[in-house]
Amino acid sequence: MAPRLRISDNRRFLVYEDGRPFFYLGDTAWELFHRLDREEADLYLEDRAAKRFTVIQTVVLAERDGLIEPNPYGHLPLRDGDLLKPNEPYFQHVDTIVQKAADLGLFIGMLPTWGDKWNRKWGVGPEIFTPENAYAYGLWLGSRYADAPIIWITGGDRPVEDARHREIVSAMARGLKEGDGGGHLMSFHPSGGHTSADYWPDAAWLDFNMLQSGHTRNQDNYNRVAADYARTPVKPCMDAEPAYEDHPSSFDLNNGYLDDYDVRKGLYWGLFAGACGHTYGCHDIWQMWQEGRDPATFTRTPWYKALHLPGSAQIQHARALLESRPFFSRIPDQSLIVSDVGEGTHHVRATRDADGSYALVYLPSYKPVTVDLEKLSGETLNVTWYDPRTGEARPAGQVARRGQQAFEPPRVWPDWVLVLDDASCGYPVAGGHAL
Repeated sequence: MAPRLRISDNRRFLVYEDGRPFFYLGDTAWELFHRLDREEADLYLEDRAAKRFTVIQTVVLAERDGLIEPNPYGHLPLRDGDLLKPNEPYFQHVDTIVQKAADLGLFIGMLPTWGDKWNRKWGVGPEIFTPENAYAYGLWLGSRYADAPIIWITGGDRPVEDARHREIVSAMARGLKEGDGGGHLMSFHPSGGHTSADYWPDAAWLDFNMLQSGHTRNQDNYNRVAADYARTPVKPCMDAEPAYEDHPSSFDLNNGYLDDYDVRKGLYWGLFAGACGHTYGCHDIWQMWQEGRDPATFTRTPWYKALHLPGSAQIQHARALLESRPFFSRIPDQSLIVSDVGEGTHHVRATRDADGSYALVYLPSYKPVTVDLEKLSGETLNVTWYDPRTGEARPAGQVARRGQQAFEPPRVWPDWVLVLDDASCGYPVAGGHAL
C-alpha cells in the first residue's frame, strides 16, 4: 500500500501517517492523463521527481476536449459519454501513470474532472454531472485508487454559483471518501482570485484549503494565504495555482511573459505567509502543448522543452531551506520587519520559528531590510544569505541579538533570503548547500 498523508497535530501542515513532514511541492500537469503516452509520461514524471516535486496535479476528465478527443491510444474516458460507464482501457492508462508516479515517490493530486463538466460558464464542457452520478462516479474512482498515493482535488477552476453546483461537488466528495474509506486527503481547486474557503468554509470533507492567485505578475498571494491562515476552523492552506512560468502576464502579450523570477516571488511570498506548500506551473506543460496542437493563450514552447525552464528547477531550493529548520513550529511574522515591507516586486515577507530560534526573510529586490532581533532567541545570531536560484548559502558572519539591525543583501541577483539562526542551536547550513 502507498504511504498515507494526514493533517499535522497543530493543523498547519501535511504529514505522513508516522508524523514526518510532507512538503507539498506541486506541479500542474492538467492534461497528463489525456495527452501523453506512456513514454512521454515517464519522461515528464522522472524530470519532476529529480527536481524534488512531491505532487503532480492532473485531471481525469480533462479540460481540452477531454470527453471527445481520445488519449494517444485512441481511448475516451467514458463510453457513450456516460459517467456510469467508465472506459476501462482509458483508466488502465491512468493506472499506469499513477503507478509510475508512485514508483518515483510522487503523489497524484487527482482532479476527478475539470470544472466545465459541472459548471461550463466558459470552456468546452459539456455539463454532464448531476448530484446522483457525481456520487456514483466519485465512489467508483475512490474505490479504484483507494490504495494509490492520491490527494483528491475537487472543483477544477470553476466557481460554485448555485445550490446544484454545491450538491454536485458535495456528492462527489462524499463518493470519493466512501470509495477510498477516507484514506486520502481532499481539497478543492477554485477559479482565479478565489480560495476553497470561499465556498467551503467549514466542510468536513475539505482537509486543507487551496487558492488560485492567478497568472498576473506580482499578485499579492501573501495576503490571500494570510487570510486563509487566519480562518477558523484552522486548516493548512496553500497557493495551488500561482503565476505560471512562460505565461503572458494577465493573458496579455503586451505585459510580457512570466519567468523564473515571477515564480520565485510567488513561491516565497506564499510559503512565508504561512502556506503548507506551493504549486509551480508552466503554461506549456499544463496543456502538454506541442506543434500541431491548438495552443491556449499564446503558448510558445513545446512541453518537452519547457521541462527545462529554470523556474521548475529552482523551487526545490525553498523546500530544502524549510526542511533544514524545525518544520512544525514555523509561523508567519511580518512584525519581524521594521523597515518598509514594500509592495509589488518590492514586497518583503518574513517567517520564523515560534520560539525564535530562526527567522527567514525574503527580499525580492535589492534594498536593505531592518529586522527586530528581539523577536529571536539566543545571544548571538548566525547570518546567512540564501540564493533562491541555486540553493547556495553564503555565510555572512554573526551579530549580537540586540534591538534592531539593518541587513544589506549581496549585489548579485535581485532576490535573496536572509537567514538568521540562534547560534546556540547549531542548525546546519541553510538548505544544506554552502557556497
